[in-house]
Amino acid sequence: MNDRIDLRIADGIATVLLNRPTKLNALDPAMFAALLEAGETLAGDATLRAVVISGEGRAFCAGLDMQSFQRMGDSQQGDGVLDQPLTTRSHGIANAPQRIATVWRDVPVPVIAAVHGAAFGGGLQLALGADIRIVAPDAKMSVMEIKWGLVPDMAGIVLMRELARPDVVRELTFTGRQFSGEEALQIGFATQLSPDPREEALALARIIARQSPDAIRAAKRLLNLPTHDPAAVLMAESVEQQKLIGSPNQVEAVRANLENRMPEFR
Repeated sequence: MNDRIDLRIADGIATVLLNRPTKLNALDPAMFAALLEAGETLAGDATLRAVVISGEGRAFCAGLDMQSFQRMGDSQQGDGVLDQPLTTRSHGIANAPQRIATVWRDVPVPVIAAVHGAAFGGGLQLALGADIRIVAPDAKMSVMEIKWGLVPDMAGIVLMRELARPDVVRELTFTGRQFSGEEALQIGFATQLSPDPREEALALARIIARQSPDAIRAAKRLLNLPTHDPAAVLMAESVEQQKLIGSPNQVEAVRANLENRMPEFR
């Protein structure tokens, strides 16, 4: 992934480690490119059971690197994912920076973000793109774009609206104030708290990896449905369930439970 991301896969669990600790894992062009490559690679991996995203050093991700920020206004700079107009839809309905956060929804298995230290601006939006967030109680988080005269633009508006009340999202966006992991749990940005988010995330990933991979992937497809139309969701449930019933991994799940043993899924 270049020197910005350490990607490893073992026992079906992928660990994506942001590895720029001297800069608090801030997002520069190389980090953008590495995250995009990692996400796209994992989205096409049929062997995965779960993914854990974390940051090396003292922070998860401190947001946009200041040098990258300065280049945003210079259209002559070629920075890969940052060298196109933001209105260019280069990845389906999204531009490249938005894809950094949304690609994890296309990874077909649960993605867990382990957040410690700072998660500011783009770093917060990256974490919000995961399915689950395990956050240190003393983590520092912020919708920081307003500080630089900007708005959240890495899918933050879409992602925040899924998790918190509209008035809370507005207050955080308008003020850019910092809030703790404890407050993140209260408002819905954190799934649970842990003094060691990475270890807790890996433990959760191992639990998920023991479940039927077919059922896990089907559940994520259902939870990712873009519609809230009850009829469409109910039909999607039925379609997924019909595919699962009687399939080899579903039969193995039943047998393993009846025989009080660990399942051996394919």
